[in-house]
Amino acid sequence: MKSFLSVVPVALLILTFASCNDEDNNNNNDDPSAVITEAEASALVNAAYVPLQWLCSYNSVFLEGLTEVLSSVSEDVAPSARVSRFEIDRLNDIVIELFSDPYASIGSANLAIAQIEAAPVNANLTQAQKDYQIARAKFIRGHSYFKLVQTFGEVPILTSDAIVGERRPIDEVYGQAVKDLTEAAAHLPAYDPQKSNPSKAAVNTILAKLYLTWGQKPVTTSEIQSIANTQNDPAKPAPDAAKLQQAVTYANAVLADGQYHLLTNFNDIWGVNHENNAEVIFSVRHDGDDIDGIAGGMGNHQTHCGFTWPKDPRLDPHLNYADVTLADRIPDGDARKLLSYVTYLDYEDGEIDTLTWPISVVRPGKWIHRTASDVTKATIAQPNNIDRIDYRYAEVLLIKAEALFFLGNTAEALPLVNQLRNRAGVTPLSSLTAQDLYNEWDKEFAFEQKRWFNLVRWRNYVSTVKTALEGFEYIKDEYASAESIQAAFPTVDGVNYPFYVKLHTNQNAKLERLNGKFYRLPIPAGYEYEDLGITPQNPGY
Repeated sequence: MKSFLSVVPVALLILTFASCNDEDNNNNNDDPSAVITEAEASALVNAAYVPLQWLCSYNSVFLEGLTEVLSSVSEDVAPSARVSRFEIDRLNDIVIELFSDPYASIGSANLAIAQIEAAPVNANLTQAQKDYQIARAKFIRGHSYFKLVQTFGEVPILTSDAIVGERRPIDEVYGQAVKDLTEAAAHLPAYDPQKSNPSKAAVNTILAKLYLTWGQKPVTTSEIQSIANTQNDPAKPAPDAAKLQQAVTYANAVLADGQYHLLTNFNDIWGVNHENNAEVIFSVRHDGDDIDGIAGGMGNHQTHCGFTWPKDPRLDPHLNYADVTLADRIPDGDARKLLSYVTYLDYEDGEIDTLTWPISVVRPGKWIHRTASDVTKATIAQPNNIDRIDYRYAEVLLIKAEALFFLGNTAEALPLVNQLRNRAGVTPLSSLTAQDLYNEWDKEFAFEQKRWFNLVRWRNYVSTVKTALEGFEYIKDEYASAESIQAAFPTVDGVNYPFYVKLHTNQNAKLERLNGKFYRLPIPAGYEYEDLGITPQNPGY
């Protein structure tokens, strides 16, 4: 059967680099791929973490583009632009990355585990060091399987560094992720101040989210088949109470840890100056393009893509919120609004950007580089060396609250939600509905690539996106052409006509093409567009 990829060359390149620079290396060793020192073992495992850096920008484009949040990308023919119009197929480069990159991590992890397990214990590689590096590899492998099964459904489970085409049942993939993460926890530290390093708390957080998702019964292939070409959602079944209780148990372990808490000020979560703060549980480290200290490292392009042209808001950004009405989701007075939906920025030199109609549209602001003194001020340069927060304490609160809610324990879930509302400075809820939960996820995690996974888990993806698109400002007929915009707003000067026409076109395209097949992505081709031989294809593609 045709192989998908081999990660051996990348991993060995990194390993060789470490070996050549390790003064303690045994020069009599005849096998250049053998692990002899802790530095070599660490370098081998590091290869499995590189693809997390690659995925940051792709996640920004695709996971937001699959929802109503994003409907414009600057390059009209780019793979990301096709996503923004729901023109998604197995040859889309970003779909390929979302599938291939986690498997690159998994293949590298498999290689690292095999090599390190075979390595002899010596003065430069103790058993404890071996156990820790293997735990790091199993952590990223479990993390990757969880992402894959949520995004593609049944996926292959690798036994080596190359993928073959047999898709495994969803429960089996979830089980593999649980096994990897649980085994990793046994040899990881309870806490690591560098949040891009895995810890027991990171394991517990991911397992809490995993069981929350698994416990609400992932949509099956047959269910998607029945709605693939319709604008219907699948029925929501009764949850698996035992799995939801597991989600509560793992969330409790994090909440009781004592090392993590909500920051008093929501704005203090974000920015290079606030990395590794007490709310962050696991992050993806970024030091910038080509300087991450790891071969193939990539900077965090959410910064550049979400705020592409500082001080020139008329230029079409790479990524932006789809519509001015999205800013209304968070009411004025909610502390989460200032950095979630940015309509105004001023710079250290006094120049001002107004990021709204008719100049431009609101921007996602959590990754914009601000000055240390004032979050309304942006730096002129926008480097991409900001770590991406993968999981934070606020998510653990909502994971536990959601699990309790669907277990019927609303009374215990309510104060968890109100912790976030209190931090945001808004009135606490006196009761809790499912929609209240959904709204808090939306407000707390705007443009953090959680929404598509949430809507799929809740089985209200199609109806939610459809309703939002139908209520958008720029989907209206007035925005169909420069002439129609000018006729509708004859007294407004300086309208960026092409930009709004494109928004109008893309939003209407999304509304027309929206259907149930987008509960999953297609199983794609490989990096070189080769057929991977993975069958059957997901419904509708």
